[in-house]
Amino acid sequence: MTAALAAGGVLDRVLEATVIGSFSRIGYAARRRVDGPNWAALPRMDGKVVVVTGATSGIGLSAAASIARLGAAVRFPARDAGRAERALEVIVQESGNDDVQFAIGDLSDPDSLRSFAAWFAGRHDHVDALVHNAGMLSREFRTTDSGIELTVATHVLGPFLLTQLLLPSLERAGPGRVITVTSGGMYTQRFDVERLEAHADAYDGVKAYARAKRAQVVLTHEWARRVAPSRVVFHVMHPGWVDTPGLHESLTTFGHIMGPILRTPQQGADTIVYLAAAAEPLCSSGRLWLDRAPRHEHKLWLTRPVDDDADGARLWDWCSRRASASSVKAGTR
Repeated sequence: MTAALAAGGVLDRVLEATVIGSFSRIGYAARRRVDGPNWAALPRMDGKVVVVTGATSGIGLSAAASIARLGAAVRFPARDAGRAERALEVIVQESGNDDVQFAIGDLSDPDSLRSFAAWFAGRHDHVDALVHNAGMLSREFRTTDSGIELTVATHVLGPFLLTQLLLPSLERAGPGRVITVTSGGMYTQRFDVERLEAHADAYDGVKAYARAKRAQVVLTHEWARRVAPSRVVFHVMHPGWVDTPGLHESLTTFGHIMGPILRTPQQGADTIVYLAAAAEPLCSSGRLWLDRAPRHEHKLWLTRPVDDDADGARLWDWCSRRASASSVKAGTR
């Protein structure tokens, strides 16, 4: 091991032990500077097809543009056609790649997701990567038309169902990749399926968001247990603290205080693009990544699971019931 690599490893461990140093643009810049091999130019993605949710703004928009710049065809669901058209124009302009399309699709609406999946299947026989980036943080208690609390419907149930719907297409990519974007908020919560779906009384939007983000990590493990990595690999990534419209709308005070050291959307999206394009992520499944490297999933001992396998099984059953997903191609435990 060279002195430079050893020094880089020490710096990375120091950053990982902190919060501000690791999640801010400070950590991104430092890791990129000292960890050369991990930050080599990414391979081209010509001929590949990638689906990105939440691609109309922020991290998702940056990820979609960067993936398109590598030559991949980008497809994305969107709730609003006007916003989607504007995002499409940005992606094409920034990437120089005009193979970008969208269809109406709402992560909180199972019927809408089924329509999007049918639209996609009518145009492509495979998908190389599925990026679950769409998200929201509501300060007020809200539910879907079917009565599911909106935060968990958007962050957990929607991605669960869309993955199921696109699983055959992902398998035909041989292997496909599923990448879920979590948040630093998940470090504050221990998974408990009984507390996952928030209720109207004493509703706390920030806590509901953090619990949903922790559930995304648990669900990634369960997908990795159920689906062989030769068929599809599953990873979850933390983008760090990113300067996006969503952050300023939902966490105004935090955004104001941390503004100078927040990451840019491009920096936040970088590991998404790495997981979609690089060879290394195909060597494992079910890991949490930040800045192009696997990371620990717990910073507080209170959040550690008693039985991760049991948690995953309970969450799978919970999602299956609520998403009305009666058939799961991914097999059984």
